[in-house]
Amino acid sequence: MSDNDPSTADGPASILRRLPLIVILTVAGIGAFTLRDVLTFDMLRDNREALLAFRDANYFMTVLLFMLVYVLFVAFSLPGATLATLTGGFLFATFPGALFNVAAATIGATLIFLAARWGLGERLAARMESSEGTVKRIKDGIDENQWSMLFLIRLVPAVPFFVANLVPALVGVPLNRFVISTFLGIIPGGVVYTSVGAGLGEVFARGETPDLGIIFEPQILLPILGLCLLAALPVVIKALRRGKGI
Repeated sequence: MSDNDPSTADGPASILRRLPLIVILTVAGIGAFTLRDVLTFDMLRDNREALLAFRDANYFMTVLLFMLVYVLFVAFSLPGATLATLTGGFLFATFPGALFNVAAATIGATLIFLAARWGLGERLAARMESSEGTVKRIKDGIDENQWSMLFLIRLVPAVPFFVANLVPALVGVPLNRFVISTFLGIIPGGVVYTSVGAGLGEVFARGETPDLGIIFEPQILLPILGLCLLAALPVVIKALRRGKGI
């Protein structure tokens, strides 16, 4: 077999390619058990005055540190990404907080995308491309509707962020499409949760916890579903044209 054959194992080089993904999955597993009960609203509430004081004294440093921590949360799929989004709103208001949140989330998502593509995605995509039958038809369908599918998995609230980062890497989505669709696709949800975070001061003052179910309120959910339908429209049109033999 050729050295370029995606089905050929190449020892240490293969392990090296998978190392970033292995590290991410390992840290994610450890974090799921060690950080789940640490990163809570109580922690943010108890430290809110110190955080605001540090922000006021070191604004740009706070922005950089916040975005770095957010990137790490997303890149290693650690619990607390939602709390980080709320914190962005709490510290920096809806704007520019939403911009910081979306940019950091996109960077973190891109890192895990690259790790997955380097470790598994390139070979898996090549195998799907060279296969026949159902697998090849699925791959062709994905390739033909990449933009629509990428925006859909970002816009639909039920799709876990971790899944939306991995799946595109495993089916050969180009990096530029992934970055653009991620940045634009997470803006609606990012703005909603950032705005919730911007009101955390009043929520804490009342001794309450923020309502994260707000994204499922009709006034929020219906516009997002409208964007989902818009993203799916090209897929539907292509299917109808095939059905009519156009």
